[in-house]
Order: sequence, then C-alpha cells, then structure tokens
Amino acid sequence: MAQNETPELTLRLRWWNRAKEFTGTTRGRITVVGLVLAVTLTFDYNLAQRHGFFDLNVYHGAINYWVHGGGSLYDFLSPQTTYGFTYPPFAALVMLPMALLAFNPTIWLSCIACVVATVALVQILVDPLVRRQGWVRWYAVLLVTAFAVAFEPLRETFLFGQVNIYLVLLVAVDLLVLMRRGSRFTGVGIGLATAIKLTPAVFLIYLLVTKRWKAAIVGSVTAAVATVVAAAIAPSASRVFWTDALWNTDRIGSVAFISNQSLNGAIARLNPGNPSTAAWLASVVVVMVIWAFRVRKAVAAGDEATGFALTGVLGCLISPITWVHHLVWVGPAVLLLLDHALAARTKRRRNWLLAFLICSFVLLCSRLVWAFSDNFGSPITWPFASAYVWMSLILLFFTPIKEPAAVPIQGPLEVETEPQFREIDREFAGLLDDERAPAAVRTEPVAFVEGQPTRVAREHP
Repeated sequence: MAQNETPELTLRLRWWNRAKEFTGTTRGRITVVGLVLAVTLTFDYNLAQRHGFFDLNVYHGAINYWVHGGGSLYDFLSPQTTYGFTYPPFAALVMLPMALLAFNPTIWLSCIACVVATVALVQILVDPLVRRQGWVRWYAVLLVTAFAVAFEPLRETFLFGQVNIYLVLLVAVDLLVLMRRGSRFTGVGIGLATAIKLTPAVFLIYLLVTKRWKAAIVGSVTAAVATVVAAAIAPSASRVFWTDALWNTDRIGSVAFISNQSLNGAIARLNPGNPSTAAWLASVVVVMVIWAFRVRKAVAAGDEATGFALTGVLGCLISPITWVHHLVWVGPAVLLLLDHALAARTKRRRNWLLAFLICSFVLLCSRLVWAFSDNFGSPITWPFASAYVWMSLILLFFTPIKEPAAVPIQGPLEVETEPQFREIDREFAGLLDDERAPAAVRTEPVAFVEGQPTRVAREHP
C-alpha cells in the first residue's frame, strides 16, 4: 500500500481494477449489456403507456379494407376513432404484405423489424466513434442500443408500431454510408422516405442548402418516380390523397394535443381555440435560417453526421404535427453528443458535453410533458407542456460541430516569431540538425502531409 493511500481507497481501487478486467472479457461485456437492458426494460414496463400497437392496427386495417374489402384506402377509420391512413399511396404499396397476414403475426414482424432497424441505425451512428476509440464494435452497439430502449420516442415507436425508425435508417444510410463512399445512388434513400411519408422531404432541402446538387436531383427523381408508380397502380387512392386526405387535418387530431411537440404545437397550446398560424410560420423561418447556417458550416467541416442530426431535429420542429414518437429523428443528435464529448480537447468541454448528453437523454425518457396533458394553458405549466420542443431547439442551436479537417500544407511550416527570438531559433534549429541528422542530411521544419506531421529531409552539397 502506498504511503498516502487509505485502506478504503486501496479497496476501492482494487474493485475498480477487477471491474475493468471483468468488462474486458466477452462474458463481462454480455453481463453489462444484460444489466443495462434489464434496467431500461424495467423502467419501460413501469412507465410506458400501452398503446396496443394502435398505429400498426390502423395500417393493417386500412390495407386489408383496401385489398380485401374493396373500399377506398382513405375511407377506412379505426373503430370508434377518427384516425385513418394518412400516408401517401406509395406507403400503402410498401405495406401490402400486411394483406397476407393476420394482425398478431404483423405485430411480431413489426417488433422484430423495429429492433433490427434500431441496431442498424446505432451501428451507423457509433461506427466513427468505435473506430476512433478502438472499442469492441458489437459491445458498443449493443450497449448504446440497451440505453436507447429507455428513450421515450423509440419506446413509443415500438409500442405504436410506427414507421419512423425505418425512415430515419433510410436517410442515415443515404447520408452517412452512401454519401461517404461517393456513391452515385446517394439520394435514393431520402427519395424513398419522402415518398413513404412527406416529412423526410426536409432532407432534400438539406441537400440543396449544402449544394449537393446531384444527390438532391437523385432524391427528388426517386420520390417523383415512386409517387408516379403509386399513381399508376392506385390512381383512385392517389387522387383522393393529393386532393383531399392530405389537407384534411381532422384525420390527425388536435394540434394543441400534448403529444404534438413541434413549434406549431407549442404555439397552439397558448390559445387552443384559435392558434396563431402567423406566429408558427415566423418561428419556422427563424429556426430554418439558423439551421441553414449551422448545416452549411457542418458540411464545410466534413461533419455529415451533425448535418444529418440537425436536419432531423429541424424536421420535428417545423412540422405541423410532431407526435412524441416522431422525435426518434432527434435521437441521432442526442447520441452524437457522446461522440463530441469524447473528442473534446479539454476536460471542461468534455464535462459540459456529457452533462448536456445526460440532461437531454433523461428529459426525453421522462414522459414529463404528459403530466400537463390536461393543464397546459397557464403561464406556469405551458413551458413544461412543451419541454421536448425546447430541448429540440437547444439541440438545434448548441449541438457542436466538429472542427474542420486539417488541410495539408505544401512545403515547410513557417511560424512567425518575435524578432528578438529569431536568431535563437535559428541557432537551436542548427544544433538539432547537428545532433540528430547525418552530416550529409539536414531536416526541414515540420510539414503536414495528409494531415500528419512529417519531417521532410533533403541532401545538402
């Protein structure tokens, strides 16, 4: 035992070292993932509201009513509700396999697909961090996924049987996999997601704002072709959607409902009887200007992941309706805070970012807004009723952008010094040359080649 160590400190260090050794084994890693998953599932079991896969039931009922019942796709309403199919006809074509299955097998397939899509999305998002930190890939992916189980928007997506996680994955593959590889198919995922549900069209705006013209064209053409194909296969449904169902806001519920965590929802809760459209549009313009500035900066720095995450946050803020389960689009921004924290250059910045990560994650797991579902109009309760909106705004404004990659410098690096030190610098450089280099070789000052410091040698006569 060291002279300054107390028995308690020695025991604590011993247990810490044993824990590190244990988590360094496959058995230990599986145990850690299992424990975290047990905690998050217990949390969900006690806190989550059971929805009976309501949205999935609407999809399944509408598809079967259309295919087997001979009715109009958009005439179907879930029993004793005003909710019906609200997506474009192309989404119905994608969901056609539901017509071959009873509802219970459809639930099982939905649950499995949601888990697979979540793991795949986490894999894409944490891959750069895993590479940089040298972590065990499967362990990092499963551990992050286990924590994500407690994330309320993901939990709601799972329990509603919603489609948003698949759309997030489609766009992530487009921007974070195909874009990085320079694939000519970049934009296809965004186009398909837009044809399934219109809100991912915000990523087409993202491509235009950041001047990726080719990808924007590919995405727009993909969305248009998918829409035309749907119109050719289901002309009646397409006509009803584009001329009636799209504009019928009664089909989606009250804008002021507590689950609507968009800017429009927050403003509507100020005056549910007569919400201000002008105030909503003005707020949309402001956040889009700030978003455009930030994503252009992110892309200029080569930080595509942050551009993707900020655009997902923007989509939730500016959409007329953003139910809590739609906030899965905010998840990538929360997760990227971990990446930024571990890449921070100072301990103070790292601690600040970790605190930001913990606060945002805890809030978006908490179901806080639901405590004000019946009382959101007073000046005291209104801010709490829209807490997820404020967190989305904070993420949009303050999610860090990585520093630009260093540009290789052609030739020796010259550093300007004060005149009185220049002679000393030359003498010191000469001393180093005499001591470290062969007589026939002298080294130039450090140059940067492909972002790495390199000494460039040359022969002297």
